[in-house]
Amino acid sequence: MAFIPHTQADVAAMLAAIGVARIEDLFDEIRPELRLKSLAGVPEALNEMEIGRLMSERARTDGITLSFLGAGAYEHHIPSAVWAITTRGEFYSAYTPYQAEASQGTLQLIYEFQTMMARLTGMEVANASMYDGASATAEAALMAVRSNRKSKSARILVPLTLHPHYRRVAVATAANQGLKFEELPYSTQEGVITAGALAPYDGEDITALIIPQPNFFGCLEDVDTLTDWAHARGILVIAVVNPTALALLKPPGEWGARGADIAVGEGQPLGVPLSSGGPYFGFMTTRMEYVRQMPGRIVGRTLDAAGKQGFTLTLQAREQHIRRAKATSNICTNQGLLMTAATIYLSLLGPQGLMRTAAAAHARTRELTAALTRVPGVRLAFSGAYFHEAVLQLDRPVAPVLKALANRGILGGLDLSAYYPELGHALLACATETKTSADIDRYRSVLNETLQSVRAA
Repeated sequence: MAFIPHTQADVAAMLAAIGVARIEDLFDEIRPELRLKSLAGVPEALNEMEIGRLMSERARTDGITLSFLGAGAYEHHIPSAVWAITTRGEFYSAYTPYQAEASQGTLQLIYEFQTMMARLTGMEVANASMYDGASATAEAALMAVRSNRKSKSARILVPLTLHPHYRRVAVATAANQGLKFEELPYSTQEGVITAGALAPYDGEDITALIIPQPNFFGCLEDVDTLTDWAHARGILVIAVVNPTALALLKPPGEWGARGADIAVGEGQPLGVPLSSGGPYFGFMTTRMEYVRQMPGRIVGRTLDAAGKQGFTLTLQAREQHIRRAKATSNICTNQGLLMTAATIYLSLLGPQGLMRTAAAAHARTRELTAALTRVPGVRLAFSGAYFHEAVLQLDRPVAPVLKALANRGILGGLDLSAYYPELGHALLACATETKTSADIDRYRSVLNETLQSVRAA
């Protein structure tokens, strides 16, 4: 609640109704030696006006950090209407819509979300969201094993260009269920998977190939060639995609001759603010032929006895609804509130708005890389196309440089040395439509000063 409304008289009346003299008596089952006698260092309580002033003063001392971080979580502009609607009581406090007759609004919103994601990915069916992009990737691998009945190996080819956290979550989630994740190398010149990386698997029993687009480096994979290579060998294709990028790039449903089989990704770019790592939400779409192997649940549209349109939970292949042995997953609730925000965000932007957002983000990143590579000691790592983040290589260790930038109010990107030591002193930097030319010029100027000061020393 926003404030504590109880007066001393209210508290006394409630204690009398309960039958105790003091609030402390409510905790008398806790042994005395386990209780704190006082809270050292905690000041006396402030009133509402004093708290407001204190927080304003603290906010001013924090300043505003200029962030060029990406790596799976992106700072996009979110229209104020998105969360003004999302936090209305009808959405904010509603729980799982088990009773269709009492949850038509929520069910319709989920249905619209599924429709939007199916169209955005070019696939036939979508579920009602997942926990996040990483766990959705793991669930897609499990789904591929269930769907590709001709394959008996449960071997999943995972490019090193897939987000490192996604790879770790997939192993943690599914390796103990018999899945074997085999890493595919990438070209250190181009930052993508090459035909040479796939050649050793010709003629082998492989269940699925994961294809990230854009990949972790921001580079664009040759999705058509990779998809056709997999399908020619009876291998299912799992697309891991950025939903904003799909406003410009070919959707997974159109990759190669017949499209990807499963598409997943992180929905955070669609109206969910950056917030200390979450909560976010994942999405999953697939072909209709695999719909019964899809985890989670699906909302459908139908007609009632009077011929009026209605919405209901059509497919619920999770253990909370059916026998555990027949369930596709033990996902027990989806990220409904975040999915609500995404639905409203997509509705407000529309196809053209999302396309303009993606185009602006791409343009800003091109401007960013052009500016930073003019700084002596900085170069672009890969030669190929990229979306809204890119890998830069420095002539010295990245961590001290990022620390110096942070001291000047700039989050310069992600140090890749722990994830990809073969790239040397590599930095992953991102820009979206929220960055201006002045922001980029400030980054370039401070980076140049930082590198020059180290040289002079």
